[in-house]
Amino acid sequence: MPDQSIPEARTSAELPQASPSSGLSRRALLGTAGATGLVLGAAGGAVGYAAAPASATPLTSVGSDRAMFHGKHQPGITEGLQACGHLVAFDLVAGAGRKQAAALLRRWSTTAERLMAGEPAPHDDTDVARDAGPSSLTITFGFGYSFFGRTGLEKQRPAALDPLPDFSSDHVDKARSDGDLWVQIGANDGLVAFHALRAIQKDAGSAARVRWQMNGFNRTPGATAHPMTARNLMGQLDGTRNPKPTDADFDQRIFVPASGEPAWMANGSYAVVRRIRMLLDDWEKLSVPAQEAVIGRRKSNGAPLSGGDETTPMDLEKTDAKGDYVVPLNAHSRITRPDKNGGAAMLRRPFSYHDGFDADGAPDAGLLFICWQADPLRGFVPVQRKLDRGDALSPFIRHEASGLFAVPGGAAKGEYVGQRLLEG
Repeated sequence: MPDQSIPEARTSAELPQASPSSGLSRRALLGTAGATGLVLGAAGGAVGYAAAPASATPLTSVGSDRAMFHGKHQPGITEGLQACGHLVAFDLVAGAGRKQAAALLRRWSTTAERLMAGEPAPHDDTDVARDAGPSSLTITFGFGYSFFGRTGLEKQRPAALDPLPDFSSDHVDKARSDGDLWVQIGANDGLVAFHALRAIQKDAGSAARVRWQMNGFNRTPGATAHPMTARNLMGQLDGTRNPKPTDADFDQRIFVPASGEPAWMANGSYAVVRRIRMLLDDWEKLSVPAQEAVIGRRKSNGAPLSGGDETTPMDLEKTDAKGDYVVPLNAHSRITRPDKNGGAAMLRRPFSYHDGFDADGAPDAGLLFICWQADPLRGFVPVQRKLDRGDALSPFIRHEASGLFAVPGGAAKGEYVGQRLLEG
């Protein structure tokens, strides 16, 4: 879990409020049935009831906040962390090829555009999200290594999509890894997220079947007094030093350039997806100072052990009275620093997960790790290789599923995602 941060979604107090006269969709207004008020008569203590209609109530900022489907990049990459998420991979069915894949991406793009606008699905809407607004819904599509062989597009497969190397800490379940197609869904409302998941699954029809699916969550925007780096299930601030869209080299690190190869990946990115189980029973036996030594940062505020606050540069040379490094040599945050990995950087945008308990009572919980980069061989791979050689956090986590997906650039108005690949 590299030591980088992502800008947090704004709190509800910071977001623009919806106006009752702003032309909201049918989901943008909550239905009202009329309010009943209790009236106590002064004379003789008579009791009666008076009914008065309530005015339509606009959505709160959490419900009305909207991400745009069309754009230079696909949604779900640079937006703030959402409260609820679903990751799902599909395999094309036997006999389905390029033509069926193109029709499927066209259907998915139409559905995504409508749902992200807070509108019902184009057909057979389930009404699950009928009363909600967009709720920051994003739907993102990607292609796995195997997709290109199934569609006869091997010559268009990017070199950056070559399978990830094996790592010594991996305990990867192949059935819950990879896939022809990958969809990331995120929203700040659980029903909105599930509604999108169901619509995407139904749209797959006879062209593709679900290979695996995972559910995640984050803190709800507005739950803290001010925007802050998210905490993971270990209680640590998770994401300090993430690249920021305001960084001068952000696009260079995260997105394939417009002149990049292959041409259909212009303005796209590569997503590494890992299901990382946290061995919480073992972790929680450690004292707080011991946990901080593993990470290299204070648990309370994310400040480096060398001093300062969360944003203070880490002093890797600082020693204590005994001459030992204040930030241990095998501390997770020391190992993952971009300046210690040839500048390797990735944009982390994860979800936590909890899938129940094992027979011995150990929680099946951890992190749905998702990181974005222009080239995984320069982003994720060198950092993970270094972690593999001696990260203090390794005894407390287990990588149980893995995938790498090419995520093309955003669709222009009138286009569907992947059109330049499938019709090029």
